[in-house]
Amino acid sequence: MATTTSAVELGYLTLPVADLERSKAFFEGLFGWRFDAAPANEGYAHVENTALPMGLVADAELAGREAVDLYFRVDDLDAMVARVRELGGEASDPMEYASGGNSECRGDGGARFHLWQPAEGYA
Repeated sequence: MATTTSAVELGYLTLPVADLERSKAFFEGLFGWRFDAAPANEGYAHVENTALPMGLVADAELAGREAVDLYFRVDDLDAMVARVRELGGEASDPMEYASGGNSECRGDGGARFHLWQPAEGYA
């Protein structure tokens, strides 16, 4: 059996959405994501400009399920909450925790995610 000496890191991420085109427009407006103009698979959109390789996948059955919590680090939580709402999404009022501020959100295409502004001392 092979052993590893380094931690296993997340290598790819797909975010299920009910409406792919609306979700692409929403996340492009919110985070500035750019999507592959010629996706490899129908019902899928690869994000081209994130450090973590990821994409959106059209799956109405899985969209919004709470199987995985995604926390997107932001510098200005209040501004991003306002932007989510401006783009037609839903965002809870920010809550403060020891780790920082958090807002639970849902994009207008059904994707559930969190915005997180780290407290000082948190990576």
